[in-house]
Amino acid sequence: MNSAWNRLIKKRKKGKAPFHYEDLEITSNTEELSLYLDENIKRIRESLGNSGDLAVREFKMGKPFLHNVASIYINGLTDKEIMGSSIIERLMNDVHMADSNESCLPSQLGTYIKEHILTITNVEDITDWKKMLFLLLSGQTIVLVDGWKRALGCSSQGGELRSITEPTSESSVRGPKDSFTESLITNSAMIRRRIKSPNLWLEMMQIGNITQTEVGIMYVKGIVNDKLLTEVKERLGKIAVDEVLGTNTIDEWITDETFTPWPTIFSTERPDVVTGNLLEGRVVIFVDGTPNNLIVPATWNQFFQTAEDYYLNWIMVSFLRFLRIGSFLITLLGPSLFIAFVSFHPELIPTPLLINLSAQRQAIPFPIIIEALLMEFTFEVLREAGIRMPRPVGQAVSIVGALVLGDAAVTAGIVSSAMVIVVAATAIASFTIPHYSMTDSVRLLRFCMMILAGFLGIYGIGLGIILLVAHSCSLRSFGIPYMAPFAPIIFDDQKDAILRLPLPFLSKRPRLVNQNRVKRTDNTQSRGPSSREENKKDHESQRDSNER
Repeated sequence: MNSAWNRLIKKRKKGKAPFHYEDLEITSNTEELSLYLDENIKRIRESLGNSGDLAVREFKMGKPFLHNVASIYINGLTDKEIMGSSIIERLMNDVHMADSNESCLPSQLGTYIKEHILTITNVEDITDWKKMLFLLLSGQTIVLVDGWKRALGCSSQGGELRSITEPTSESSVRGPKDSFTESLITNSAMIRRRIKSPNLWLEMMQIGNITQTEVGIMYVKGIVNDKLLTEVKERLGKIAVDEVLGTNTIDEWITDETFTPWPTIFSTERPDVVTGNLLEGRVVIFVDGTPNNLIVPATWNQFFQTAEDYYLNWIMVSFLRFLRIGSFLITLLGPSLFIAFVSFHPELIPTPLLINLSAQRQAIPFPIIIEALLMEFTFEVLREAGIRMPRPVGQAVSIVGALVLGDAAVTAGIVSSAMVIVVAATAIASFTIPHYSMTDSVRLLRFCMMILAGFLGIYGIGLGIILLVAHSCSLRSFGIPYMAPFAPIIFDDQKDAILRLPLPFLSKRPRLVNQNRVKRTDNTQSRGPSSREENKKDHESQRDSNER
C-alpha cells in the first residue's frame, strides 16, 4: 500500500497525479531564493502580479539593528491574532540576540528566530522558491532575512470562516445538531472528537493545477480494506484538472460508472454519519472549501438510511425505512401507473372511480400523457424557482404558485382534478427520500417511466423496471456491488438493510466493505478464541468473494 502511494507521489512531477508545489508556474526561472531581501520581495510581488491582498512588513533586527527582516502574508488567508502575537510582535520586540556580538551572520539570526523567538506551532525551513510561493498562497506567513538564502514558513492559516451550524439538508429531531463547514481542518477535528483513536488516519494531497485544493483521505487503520484504500488513492492520483471547486469534481472523476442515473458515491454534511461509515470500514474524502464530504463505497440502500435511524427505537426505524421505500416507489411509478390504468387498462380501475375520471376528462383537450408531462414539468419549475429565489419569498412562491396554478388549470379545463392529486401526492412522497442526490435521480427516472407508460401501458412500466433493476445490479462502487446486500444477497447484512434490528444484534460490519467484520465490543472480547475464530472465517469468506 505504501509503495503504491509513493508511486503516486512520483507521478505528480509528470502531470499524472494531483497538484504539487513543484508544478507551480512562476515568472522567474530561478528555483532558489536570493541572498538579497529586496530582490526576494520584488520577485514575490511580480509572481503574484502586485496583488492588493499581499502584505509585506519590513523591519530591522539584531543588535544594534544590523539586519533587515520582512514578514509576508496574504490578507484573509491568515489568522490575524496568531500572526500578530506569535510572529510579528515577537520579531519586533526581541531585537537582541543571545550573542551580543555585532558581527553575527544572517544565517545565525535566522536560526535564532526559529529556535528562540517564534512561538508559532510549526516553523519550516524553505530553500525552494516554488515551495515558498505555495506555502504563502496556502495561508502561511513567510519570514525573510536579508543575506540568508532561506525563508521560514510559519503556520498561521485562518481568516474568516463560517461557524458550525445545524445541518440544512439532513436535519433530524434527535442526535447531534452540528454540521461540517468549509474548512477541512475544522471538519477533520469534528471527526476526531468522536473517534479518539490513533488508528484514525488522515492523508493530505493537493488536486487542481490552478486551485491547488486541499483534499484529505480519512480512514480507520485496521478496519478499512487495504485494496479499497489503494484504489481510492489511485483514482485520486489520476485526476488532472485545473480547478476543484467542490466535491462534484472529485465525484465525477473517481466514480465507477459515469452514465447512470443513480448516485454511486455518498455525500453528507453530518459528522455523525461520517463517523458511522468510518467505523464500518469506508473511506471518507474531505475537500477544502465545501461542507459536503464523500464516502466510498456506497450502496443503494445507504441512501434510504439516516443518522436518526440509530437514535430511535428499532421498531420505529424499521417502519420508517419501509415508509421511505414505499414513498420511493410512489415517486417513481405513481404518475406512470395512473397513465397506464386510464389509457390502456381501465378495467383495473373500480367502476365508480372510472366513471368520475371519465367525466373529468371530457373537457380536457390533451391526451393523458401530455397532461401528466405538463403538470410534472410545471411542478419541477415551481420547485426550482423556490430553491433559487431568496429564502423569505421562495417558499411562498412555491406554495402559492402551486395552489393558484393548479386551481386555475382545473377551472380552465387544461388538466383534471385527479391529475393534480396524483402529481401532488408524488411530490409529497419525494420529500421523504432522505438524500437529495437520490431524490434527483428519481425525479429524472419518473419522466422516463411516464413516457413508457404513455406508449406501452403497464407493459412499458414492466420493461422499464426490468431495465432499471438489471442496470442497478450491474453497477459497482469501488468494486462493491451497488445493490448489496440484496444482489448478491448477504443474510448477515440484512440486519441493517431495510429492517434494523436492535443494536446488540449488529455485531458485524458490512461483509464486502472492510477487512475486520467483528466489532470489538466487550461481549465479543469476552468470548475470546471463538470471536477470533469467527473473525478468521469472515476474512476467509471475504477473500474468496474478492477472488471470485
